[in-house]
Amino acid sequence: MGVRNYRELIAWQKGMALVEEIYRITKVFPKEEVFGLSIQLRRAAVSIPSNIAEGQGRRSTREFLSFLSIAYGSLMEVETQVCIATRLSYITEAECEAVMTITAEVGRLLNGLSRSLREKGQPR
Repeated sequence: MGVRNYRELIAWQKGMALVEEIYRITKVFPKEEVFGLSIQLRRAAVSIPSNIAEGQGRRSTREFLSFLSIAYGSLMEVETQVCIATRLSYITEAECEAVMTITAEVGRLLNGLSRSLREKGQPR
């Protein structure tokens, strides 16, 4: 039996955990970053589970794969922005590593889900 709802997808669940962590760490960014790096980082993080959900809701494997690709791109954006935040001393190295651990897991899950969908679409 397949997934009936995007909330059942572990990639979506871990993506939501990433969003929570990003919101937590950006709360302490300097005030001048409220409309800069902070909001950009939050939007990129929110994009990950949002695109997983939207893709699963399309009910087309091809479209789902496209949305998973967008989610992966947003994941890379989050990683880059977290590196920037670390270089600017907005977050600690330990916070950076914690986020990178989550992003690595989400990346593996997105790649695995994409691979699984592509394999299902292949004729036997």
